[in-house]
Order: sequence, then structure tokens, then C-alpha cells
Amino acid sequence: MEKGVTFSHQSELRKLPVPSLEDTCRRYLRSLEALQTPEEHARTTEIVNKFLAEEGPKLQADLVEYDKTHESYVEEFWEDSYLNGNESVVLNLNPFFILEDEPDKHRGSQLMRAANLTIASLSFIHDLRHEVLDPDLVRGVPLDMFQYKRLFGMARIPMVNGCRQEIDQLSRHIIVLRRGQFYWFDVLDEEHRPLLTERAMVATLKAIMRDADTLSADQVARGAVGVLSTEQRRTWYHLRSALEIDPQNHAFLRIIDSALFVLCLDDTVPQNASELTKNMLCGTYSIQDDVQVGTCLNRWYDKLQIIVCANGAAGVNFEHSSVDGHTVLRYVADIYTELILQFAKSINSSTKSLFQAKPSPDARGQDSKKPIKPRQEVVARTLPKKLEWVLSDEIVQGIRYAEMRLSDLTCQNESHVLHFNGYGKRFITRHGFSPDAFVQMAFQAAYYSLYGRLASTYEPAMTKAFTRGRTETIRTVQPHVLAFVRAWTSTKSSAHDRLNALRAACMGHAKISKECATGQGFDRHMYALLSLWQKHNADNPDAKTPEIFRDQGFKQLNHVVLSTSNCGNPALRIFGFGPVVQDGFGIGYIIQNDRLTVCASSKHLQTKRFLATLEKYLYMVQNDIISVFRAANEFAKSTYVDHAGNECDARTGLPIGIPHMTKAADASQAGTSGYSFYGDGNESYTHVLSSMSLKNVGKLLYVNDYE
Repeated sequence: MEKGVTFSHQSELRKLPVPSLEDTCRRYLRSLEALQTPEEHARTTEIVNKFLAEEGPKLQADLVEYDKTHESYVEEFWEDSYLNGNESVVLNLNPFFILEDEPDKHRGSQLMRAANLTIASLSFIHDLRHEVLDPDLVRGVPLDMFQYKRLFGMARIPMVNGCRQEIDQLSRHIIVLRRGQFYWFDVLDEEHRPLLTERAMVATLKAIMRDADTLSADQVARGAVGVLSTEQRRTWYHLRSALEIDPQNHAFLRIIDSALFVLCLDDTVPQNASELTKNMLCGTYSIQDDVQVGTCLNRWYDKLQIIVCANGAAGVNFEHSSVDGHTVLRYVADIYTELILQFAKSINSSTKSLFQAKPSPDARGQDSKKPIKPRQEVVARTLPKKLEWVLSDEIVQGIRYAEMRLSDLTCQNESHVLHFNGYGKRFITRHGFSPDAFVQMAFQAAYYSLYGRLASTYEPAMTKAFTRGRTETIRTVQPHVLAFVRAWTSTKSSAHDRLNALRAACMGHAKISKECATGQGFDRHMYALLSLWQKHNADNPDAKTPEIFRDQGFKQLNHVVLSTSNCGNPALRIFGFGPVVQDGFGIGYIIQNDRLTVCASSKHLQTKRFLATLEKYLYMVQNDIISVFRAANEFAKSTYVDHAGNECDARTGLPIGIPHMTKAADASQAGTSGYSFYGDGNESYTHVLSSMSLKNVGKLLYVNDYE
């Protein structure tokens, strides 16, 4: 592919449109209708009409003028929302992806998996920097590729108020974390080609593990500097400032900030999906002799992290201010695809790589019969160096307190996974439903069945079809959703009634989703109006915020109880994140052809019970669909061929020869009565370091014994 293709569509992208004030207010009111009492809604309507007549038009005019001098009317404000908070990023901001297992079981050990994921990532970076990476397209529509420039070499830096971002777009090294110990080495040459082969990478990682594993648990806990990145941002700023007083520590932090990414080699073996998700979300909690020995010490949350467990299970935890889930999903899908292709190459040597990257001529550990001897300075750069921190009593104490607070956070949260194998996208679409809308309604039915009410729900819609597009909020709870959950829980509703209500709710959700993806949502618009007002009145503490933003309805809508996100891809096993409010759930879900995976996190809100109710609903609605389909399709012929070429049972509409779950009938008897789910701040910060500026900082490890 010719150079320059990656960003070739950027000039074709349109700006995100500023919605009309009237449309935004109309959509806002409709999204509150099912959440408020009639009296509350009447009051909010009055306040909205006042805003339309008074402050609104002036703010709208100011926003339109602002948009003329910016690439996006909301980008600056939205990214500030990620950066300006003081809360810990752990559980509150950073999501995680868990990859499917290694396709070649013989290459699934921790060291092999980590080495191959790292090398595949380096190939991705090479193609990105040489602009030969295929651009993102959705149904032929090009998407903005800007976020990829901020995926690698990016760091979130704490400040007194909020955070800023730094990026090294020429970064050539990575950080490896093992038992809280930091190591670094160069992995790319001047042309961004990988400097280590698989064999050399495995040897390097083995040397790091051997070195880190010599430390006692107490030594690890006392020196686990990475745990400081889990603190509240202002606390982390003060501790980082104290850490930087020592020149060596200052150099170490520059090395970490400018690294391509962090590779975390964990010493845990998760026994189930719940343990695995917890490890990827916030690390494990484990106390031995009053000392923390969990993997919560083995993280650096201000950067992209690749995490590999002792059994080879792998995933990523990513810093969310600079990129959204779609961008990271493309990256992890590509590197997982590359692993599959490498496995295929072991069967058929003519199998091509997904990437154009070739090993550097200086690559250490080349397997050719006549390997080129690498330059000595290159060898020195590719040997791992350990960062030996100089820790004052203040920092040691800060590490102790940070670990305690992180442990509290970890113990206050739980994550569980529902692997639903009853059906998936094929069954849902065969019966005329939008898969995403269908699953969103399942969440509403489950929550309503348990709590007897609807709650504010958030689902992001990607807006990358526009310049610098990120996301818009799909507000799932609408009047047609309230009608659906009432029909679903009514003992007087027939299967036809329930399905008609479900179909209407799904159609409404699909319509709103399309509006949001095309820049016709209301959340980002309202947030931009509020942010612009705050910016104009920053020096006027007596200024009174427009009433629309002080109204209880605005607060209720933004108290998101069900924070959901659909991030499906065959490369992913599980996807999740933490709840955004104390009484809420964080729900990441993956819709595949024949199964659904839902990861729910909460602060111990009977998460298992929520997922059990969700599973029961999914079987019950399947039973309704089958019974209605059977009644409408009583053919003399017992089978027919559907549009996909599958031979189906005419009575059920299900493919013949494929095993089907039988829980639907059980669920229909049980009922549900009473029981019954990704920037820059105000300034642009650039942090470009040459490899020479890093020098050979740190204790050098020699890997000859491990090759």
C-alpha cells in the first residue's frame, strides 16, 4: 500500500454540526419524560422554555462563533471533562479489553504471549508512523484517524488542578513492569522497525522476570511507585513533584512518560472470568503477612498498558482521555489478527502478515543462517535497564497510603461476567431487531424487573465520521422504553403485546442511535453550552449558572445509573469498565453471531443477581419470539430454507442441526414478577525526546544467559 494512505481521507471529513437549540431542547425533554413524574416534567419544561427565550439564544450564537475557529465545537470541552477531574482514574475512567486466547496453544505461555503481542504492536506502530495502515471505514464511510496519533507515546500528567497530556511521537522504547519494578529498553530503530525478534524479546522478558522475582514481598510493596498513579490527581501531583526532586527520579519519569506503552507481566493466574476482569480493571488484592502482594502494585495507569497474566491470558487497560474504545479496538483486533496469521504461517509459509513492518537490519536475535551483526550501540539500547528509584520517607509513606486507598477501592467494587450462549446476533436480526437496541432493552427490562423503575442510561455513539469526532450520548430511556418495560412486567400482556412493545422500543432506539452518530444528539451540545458559559464567567464568581443546568432534571439525567457500551469484535473475549456513580452499574457488552458477553461492574449492588435476571429475560424473550413465530408459520411442510441458506424448522424458525438452549421454556414458567451496559486540554503539549536524551539510565541487565 502506498505511503500516506492512513490519513488520506482526513480532508474529506465534515465538521461535527452544531445542532439547533430548539432540536436539542426537544430531545432533552423527551429523554427526561420517562424518568420524571408529570409534575417534575412540567417544571423542567417550564425551565427549558425560559432558557429558549432568554439565555439560550445568546449562548447558541456564541457557540456558533466559537465553532468557526475550531475543528470541533465540543472537542476542547469534552476532553477537559476527562482531564479536569480530581478522582482516581482507576475504576472511574480507564476501561479494559480482554483478548481471546492465543490461537496456537503452544505459543500461549506468558513470555511467548507477551513477546508476540509486543512485536505485533511494534508492527502496528511502524505502519501507523509510515502511514501505510489502512484507514478506518464504516460501510464505505471514512472515519477520523487523528486519535491513533495519541495512542502510543502518550502520557497523562497530573497537575494541581486536573491533568495535561504529553506525547512523544518519535518514542522508540517500552516500559516493562514486573512485581512493581520498572524496566525499559529500545524496541524500534530510527525507521520505526522492530529491533528485537521473537527469540530476543522472550529472552529479554525472561531476564526481567528473573531479576524482579528475586525481591521479597516487603521490598516490592515499599518500592511500588506505580501505585501512586492510582491516587487522586492532586495528591499524585504533589507526590510526583516530590519524587522529581531527585534528578535520577526525574529522568526515570521522563522515560516512563515518553514510552510507547507499558507491558505488565503479572504473577497471578485468574481462576474465573470474574477474577480475570478484576485483574484487568484494577489489579488483584492479596494480603500476605500484612503486605500487599496483588497485581494492583504492577500498574501505571497514566498510559496504555498491555497486561499478560502468568497463564497467558492477556488484555489492555487504556488511558481514556486521549482515545475512545473504537480506536483501541482497531489496534487490539489488528494485533490479534497478526497472531492468527503467524499461526497460519506455521501451517502455510506463504501466509502474509497483516503489517508491512520488517525487522530492523540491526534486530537482535535474528534467526537467519547468516544474521547481520547489529551495531554495538543498538545492542546496548535493546538491553533492559532497571529504574532504581531514590525514595524519600515521604514517598515511601505515600506509596503505603496509595496502596491502602487503592485496596479500599478494589474491595468496594465487584465485576462479574455473563456468557450467554442461547443465541446472538443471527437470531436477533433474523427476527427483525437491531442487535444493539435488542440488548439495550434487555438491560432496561432486567433493571425494571429488579427495581420497579427506569434509571438514567448512557450509551456512547461514535461520531468519528466527523473531524475530531469522539462520541455522542444515546439516551436509552425514552417514553417508548417505559411502555415496553411496563408491558413486559404486566401479567395481562400477551406474547404479542410484549413483542410489539419491544419492537417499538427497539425501532425508537435505533432511530436515536442514528441521529447521535450523525451529529444530531443533544448531550454534547448541552455540555458545550454549559462549558462555554463557564469559560465566559470564569472570572465572575457571582455569576449565576442558567437554571436549565441547575434543574433537578439535568442532575437526574447526568446521574448515570446504567453506563453501557457495546464494543464487539471476534478478537475480544470480555470488555468492561467501572460504574460511574455509587448506585450504578458499568456494563460492557459484546454481541457475537451466536452468543452475548456482558461484563457488569458495581459497588456491590447484587451484580450477580442483575446478570441472572438479565439472562432470565433473554431466555423469556426468546420463548416469546419462538411461540409467536410458530403460531404465524404453521406450514404443512416441516422445513424451509431461510435467506442465509440454512434449513430451518418451520414451527420454530430455528436452524436444524444446531443445538439450542432449553432454558427459554423454564424461564417462561418462572416469570419476573417482583424479581421478575470512549484529548488535549486547553493547550497542546508536545514532549518529543530523542533516544540520546534518555541515555542508558538504570541498572543494566544482561540477557545472554537467557537466549
